[in-house]
Amino acid sequence: MKKIKELISFCYGNDVVRYVFFGGCTTLVNLVCFYILWNLCHLNLNIANVISIIAAIIFAYIVNSKYVFQDKCETLKDHIKPFGKFIGARLATMVIEVGGVWLLVEQLHMNDMLGKFATQFVVLVLNYIFSKFLVFTSGRKS
Repeated sequence: MKKIKELISFCYGNDVVRYVFFGGCTTLVNLVCFYILWNLCHLNLNIANVISIIAAIIFAYIVNSKYVFQDKCETLKDHIKPFGKFIGARLATMVIEVGGVWLLVEQLHMNDMLGKFATQFVVLVLNYIFSKFLVFTSGRKS
């Protein structure tokens, strides 16, 4: 029981572990949205991809702000500046993701879900670096 408590304490106290967990959840939001829009709704590949990324960005900001980096934003006004930075960083990685999916699926003829999933690893690492060092740099709970 003591080992379990130590593991939970480590996981909760470590922003990398929290980021990986919520990054996985964000990736799941992205992939599920993409699958539904591309395979079930038959939207254009790039439109389905962009909409799924937008849904994931909104989800990611909420969980990163509240649970991963534990910022102290209390009002909507407090969130404006970090949300703007977050969107800017995510737009940069969105370009990488859209280009990567296009390259892998359309040009290299990789399976659509495999191509989408493959780009997530690069995006996950870049998003952590941007969030940790550019977006949520002040106002963290200690």
